[in-house]
Amino acid sequence: MPHVVTQSCCSDASCVYACPVNCIHPTPDEPGFATAEMLYVDPATCVDCGACITACPVGAIVPHARLRPDQQNYLELNADFYASGAGPGPSERPLLAPMITSTAAVRPDLGPLRVAVVGSGPAGMYAADEVLRQTGAQVDVFDRLPMPYGLVRSGVAPDHPQTKQVTDLFELIAREPGFEFFLNVEVGRDLDHAELLPHYHAVVYAVGAAADRRLDVPGADLPGVGSATEFVGWYNGHPDHQHHRFDLSGNRAVIVGNGNVALDVARILLADRDRLAGTDITRAALAALRAGTIGEVVLLGRRGPADSAFTVPELAGLIACPDFDVVVDRSGGPAPDPAAPELSFAARHKLALLAGLPDLADAVPDRKRVVLRYGRTTRAIHGPGYVDEIETEPTPGTDGRVEKIATRLLLTSIGYHGRPVPGLPFDPARGIVPNRAGRVEGTAGAYVTGWIKRGPSGFVGTNKSCAHETLQTLVADFNAGRLARPAQSAAQLSRLVAARRPDRLDSAGWARLDAAERQRGRELGCIRDKITEVDQAVQIAAAQSRKGLLGFVR
Repeated sequence: MPHVVTQSCCSDASCVYACPVNCIHPTPDEPGFATAEMLYVDPATCVDCGACITACPVGAIVPHARLRPDQQNYLELNADFYASGAGPGPSERPLLAPMITSTAAVRPDLGPLRVAVVGSGPAGMYAADEVLRQTGAQVDVFDRLPMPYGLVRSGVAPDHPQTKQVTDLFELIAREPGFEFFLNVEVGRDLDHAELLPHYHAVVYAVGAAADRRLDVPGADLPGVGSATEFVGWYNGHPDHQHHRFDLSGNRAVIVGNGNVALDVARILLADRDRLAGTDITRAALAALRAGTIGEVVLLGRRGPADSAFTVPELAGLIACPDFDVVVDRSGGPAPDPAAPELSFAARHKLALLAGLPDLADAVPDRKRVVLRYGRTTRAIHGPGYVDEIETEPTPGTDGRVEKIATRLLLTSIGYHGRPVPGLPFDPARGIVPNRAGRVEGTAGAYVTGWIKRGPSGFVGTNKSCAHETLQTLVADFNAGRLARPAQSAAQLSRLVAARRPDRLDSAGWARLDAAERQRGRELGCIRDKITEVDQAVQIAAAQSRKGLLGFVR
């Protein structure tokens, strides 16, 4: 009975190394690992031991006999990866997947390795894990918010709790000896690189790519036009986005872009509200969705179906949702043949899934639906003081005419771009800090990992291999004597931070805040009730601390 990967997994390769017969690919040493949409189990060589299930931090692997009806297509997807030649055959594989090893820090004259990591999302937490692999190492993780874990907390859709399970792994990392949080502390505002570095051998920046790419068309600044990032942050409780208001009173929303985030937004707009009530979506967003009347979400792709930006698992998950239909507007012309040899494995399966969807002309009346449209370029946005329609034209090389689509809500989801990091060089064209294998040239002790290093690409687990490369570079510099021994102590750092940011939260403070959110969630019958305001989060963590101290005294 073979096992099956059933979603866009975290790609951190835990299952790869747990497998005793090396039947899960691509592995981290294979060329396609960094760009793979997911991992695949070879049904011909799987021995049904279950080791991969235990190792998977997001619950993505299921025995094929236990697949739900909406997961059956993953059985064919896993098998076809090998049958099509996209994956290595048994004769091409070593007995076990080669382990990725870490270089040991071997400079006792410099003291135990001490590193600061700026950013507590997946890139930052995987970087911290890499540091802690060194004997006696210490790592402090800084984040400007009181709540850690970045996009796993504030970007992953609330109805994808399996993906959020990777935070269990991050919690294990945070409990390792030598780890400490400096939350609600902004590097670049409360203290800069030059002030931080004397306390460490090096500083690793894992600050992501927080800026949205914006439409450059007339009307793009009209009220009612926003970004998918703002909408996701709003319903996920990110403190930066709680002031946003979205008009959900119309019957249609339009999203420019068709990546995974666009699919998430479409699904949340149309999903059953009672089912969402059990998730960690904010109560304010849930109330707004309950009052809303949107019944159709149109996703506009600039290129053709074979170039869809979403991944196969995300489209499969959207199609499987029982709350709405997914249809394709084929007025722009026929899609390529899924069997075309020049197509990639992922493109073939995207086209095969799309080919099985009904046409917009055959959509069931009065049924909620997501409409996938291709070959459309945004030309202008119109409205008398508020958006009421988007004007599109056919992308060169596609069929069609200029069209206007009525909407009261227009969200853009066309990519991300990094922001400059104070004290570090910046490449504005690529939106990254220029680096060589993670080392920031020309800035002493500075390293980068994640999207600020490589640009907005990859998945949650891609950051693990990215962080490994950066820490390999850092340790090589440490061993070569290119990093200075910290001139100031951890105690001096704590005093500096206390003077600049007295409301900083440490690991114990986050534990209290986390417990409070979970308790509030239990009272409401959901996973957690997120605290969405920074000041409130700090106050709750402090109040819980006093409560715990009084309980101990008694």
